[in-house]
Amino acid sequence: MVNDLEKRWAGDDRTFRRVAIYVAAVLAVAAVVFVITAIWAAGRAACASAESMLCDTAAKTAVLAGPTVVLILGGIGAFVQTYREWRRGRSWPIWQGGGWFLFTMMIVYLGIGGGSVAG
Repeated sequence: MVNDLEKRWAGDDRTFRRVAIYVAAVLAVAAVVFVITAIWAAGRAACASAESMLCDTAAKTAVLAGPTVVLILGGIGAFVQTYREWRRGRSWPIWQGGGWFLFTMMIVYLGIGGGSVAG
């Protein structure tokens, strides 16, 4: 088993590429979900005469919750992979960093989106 204090995991380029692809894929899916929910919110009959695309609670909730759910599930998936890599004695801290990055993006999105929806 690898002693975590030795930092032998620092040069694992293959794992870093896997984590980078995973994080990029989660961010891309979140962006696609955002675009789909924004198009859906703008095209609803309830919002046809409104000045804003986010005219009611359903539209605001969908645009705010959709990407948030994708990001939180992606972060949880990264943490599950962290545990699996740790159990195998491989370089798990890279996966943990990916999970924390996705959680941070979720909080940033909620902060910006929540401020936009409320205002």
